[in-house]
Amino acid sequence: MTSLETLVDLLERPIPGEKKTFTFIKDDIILPATLITGIRPGKTILLTAGVHGCEYCSIQAAVELAEELRPEEMNGRVLVLPVANVSGFRERLPAVVAEDGKNLNRVFPGDASGSKAERLAHCITTLQLRSDFYVDMHGGDLHEAMFPFVFFPGVGEPEVTEASRQAARALNVGVRVCSSATSGAYNSAALRGVPSLLVERGGLGRWSREEVNAYKDDIRRILAHLGVTKGPDGGAGDLQRETVPVYLEAQEEGCWYPAVSPGQNVNRHAVLGELRDMFGRRRRVYHAERSGTVLYMTVSLAVGAGTPLIAYG
Repeated sequence: MTSLETLVDLLERPIPGEKKTFTFIKDDIILPATLITGIRPGKTILLTAGVHGCEYCSIQAAVELAEELRPEEMNGRVLVLPVANVSGFRERLPAVVAEDGKNLNRVFPGDASGSKAERLAHCITTLQLRSDFYVDMHGGDLHEAMFPFVFFPGVGEPEVTEASRQAARALNVGVRVCSSATSGAYNSAALRGVPSLLVERGGLGRWSREEVNAYKDDIRRILAHLGVTKGPDGGAGDLQRETVPVYLEAQEEGCWYPAVSPGQNVNRHAVLGELRDMFGRRRRVYHAERSGTVLYMTVSLAVGAGTPLIAYG
């Protein structure tokens, strides 16, 4: 076991060429971690996955990256937390931390004296502040289908936004989203001066070899862009489209019948799906407010009021 304080000390006084795998602990918070320190100086990069414990593609990609990154091929250091929400992962709970039912991604920067999710967020924030760049690895949850894309923060200082945007361009995904939100681990980091990204790939409680390999390629492109490793060159670059999405939510509970798929291009006024009651009676039909690409969507039959149904842009 390694305390959070010891881990911070390892980040601030690294041992060149060392790869250290351990579990760090603070009170009832236990997190697996791998710290890979290159043989040459460079940036400190924090990677987290499993903030939502059922987003398996991102978790498996993080596990494999921690195994595969080699100190002798690196500048700087990479800290990988492959499962940030351990209890949610163990209990197979979509979105939330088991002990308090809170969405970890909604409580940043956290509270050292708060509930389990808030204290987890506080620990991760402590590590963000010792990093030069932060990547939060996500994907569709158990009930979500996803088209690969990347969020970057539109909050914080202009230079933080631009550094994040340029890193997003290095990914081999077709869409990047400029977020105006102030919640979320990556937005919280940006507000505190740390450039950051949230990568989305995979979903529906599954992972495949093809998806995990593509996810690892995404992260390797970011690390190469930041000068940490020699990795794949380029990325989508100018072919990547930047957008601000439309987020569609259910106004009432019912049964959800989507009419589109992730990655599908939709025109303005196109039918996105409909909501019916328990007797099959149509309650509401949802139409696109503008043209765009379907980025992610809920595919579960049951939805409650306020459930995110589709994001497109």
